[in-house]
Amino acid sequence: MGLRNFLTDAWSWLNYKPVMAGTHDGRPHRALASELQANWLPEDAVRRLAAYKLLAAYDSNQAGELAALAGNESAAERREFGEPSVFVDTALAHMLGKNQQIIVPGAEHASDDDPSTEAVAAAEVQQHLRDWAEAELLPLRMQAAERKAVLLGDGIYLLAWDPSKSRVRLKTYDPGFYFPVLEDDADPGDFPDRVHLAWETPEDPKQGIKAKLRRITYELGPIAPPTRSVTMREGLAWREPVEDETGGVLLAPGDTHVQETGAIERVYPWAPDRPSAITCYLTDAEWLLEDLRHGQALDDLPLNKATFRTRADGEVLHKLDLQIDFLPVVHISNSIADGEHFGQSSLAKVMQVLDELAETDTDSAKASATTGAPIIGLAGARAEVDRVTGRPRPLAIQPGTVFQLSDGGRMDVLDTSGQLAELRSRTEEVRDRAAINARLPAVSLGTVDPSDVPSGYALQLSLGPLDSLVDSMRLARAHKYVLLLRLVQRLHQAGRAEGWPVGETLAARMVFGPHTPTDRTAILDEVVKGVAANVLSLETGVRMLQDAGYPIEDAREEVRRIQARAALSEVVPRTGPADPEANSDQQVV
Repeated sequence: MGLRNFLTDAWSWLNYKPVMAGTHDGRPHRALASELQANWLPEDAVRRLAAYKLLAAYDSNQAGELAALAGNESAAERREFGEPSVFVDTALAHMLGKNQQIIVPGAEHASDDDPSTEAVAAAEVQQHLRDWAEAELLPLRMQAAERKAVLLGDGIYLLAWDPSKSRVRLKTYDPGFYFPVLEDDADPGDFPDRVHLAWETPEDPKQGIKAKLRRITYELGPIAPPTRSVTMREGLAWREPVEDETGGVLLAPGDTHVQETGAIERVYPWAPDRPSAITCYLTDAEWLLEDLRHGQALDDLPLNKATFRTRADGEVLHKLDLQIDFLPVVHISNSIADGEHFGQSSLAKVMQVLDELAETDTDSAKASATTGAPIIGLAGARAEVDRVTGRPRPLAIQPGTVFQLSDGGRMDVLDTSGQLAELRSRTEEVRDRAAINARLPAVSLGTVDPSDVPSGYALQLSLGPLDSLVDSMRLARAHKYVLLLRLVQRLHQAGRAEGWPVGETLAARMVFGPHTPTDRTAILDEVVKGVAANVLSLETGVRMLQDAGYPIEDAREEVRRIQARAALSEVVPRTGPADPEANSDQQVV
């Protein structure tokens, strides 16, 4: 009968859009993106990529254009004034805070009089990570990845060791290229053992380039004997096992063969006491789209028709052993995992409100046209006749126009200013509803006059929904950045970077700055009174000033400076006018 199915999944909040569920089986409309119908695309990724495409259209004010391509002709007149983009940028700015800082617990004790070995090691790793973040422009790359995560629900970081720069390189990818191989019974918080980064490159008839599919694969597997790059007779790059003079298989330096299990084990620098039999393999290949048959899964493309890419040092990227036991890919989720591997966009709950806002803006634009250039009806006016056609010419109304009316003639003007005022009021109402549901109060969007806020306490209460939003977003990312910084340390250890310690990697974390404005003067006064009254320690007070935005780099060092100056002021006598009573006492003695 052609009845549509009731779909409930991670992207069912978009089912109300005809372009999202345009067919009875729930597949997106072809106008959404023709590439979503590609043969190689996994079936479970179609709706996810369609959601990404639709969210990107809202972000770039192209939702009306997309709806028009799907058959809604009236959508071509849709007015879009950028509210989705403002919501995304506001949520992103508050989530990241004013600054981001890498902290290794225990490093603050390295400046003690007798610091422990652990504190010195933590301070050393912390400085190395901060230097790497500055060289790799980490804040800028975080902005790029996190904006994708806030808008689309997901962001991707890719790490790779660069021998020429002797440091780890960080790259961000669009989540539309990300295709993890997930097990049916796997926990959504666990990271998969195999990940694909895949996309199509269009054909170029002028240069004779055909349409291709590129797939970069990172996968964990048992350690195998080493291989080397070779060129086949057909001119294709390949890898083959390295053999000794007798034809036997060799082992890589540092690898050992375990007779009991038959496996090959390796000791990694970050786990010197725990041999591992797992390594990560990298494959980077291309296929011609014409060589792929319908129904071939992305995870099982024919290798005999693939063209493997070659790295700058000549290594063929076909199951290349990276000498690490983890995947150098970090997936950032915008929401806390609840049975789903992928995150949810910050616009998910307000999509229909944004549509209502765009429709109201469209109606307001139409009403403003009739208000600025009103419709006028004339009765008893003589219209000028066109001598060529013999038909009356349309009357042109402009400043200074005079019409001669006959007896009983009149002029009526259609006044739509009242409807325009109502539409503007409706626009503000819908915008407030969108801000409330998105947990972005009007004060955070900058639409509230500061003079309208009765008190600072009232302002703090109004920011309550924003606080909960930022807390949940940061909680969803906390362990991902711990993982990212741990992988950075391990890749530097694997690359034998100078200065990086060998051994267990330390747990570093990313600390985001305050997301709301603070009254620095009030906090300073509070700290001064609290420390003077001995209800706050000097260390706590300095840390409060640091969180408020005062330029204090090291709280521990700042405390030592304050104590040193206080001790010096007690030793050095005060200068100034002499006390007459003190002088008289000295004379008597």
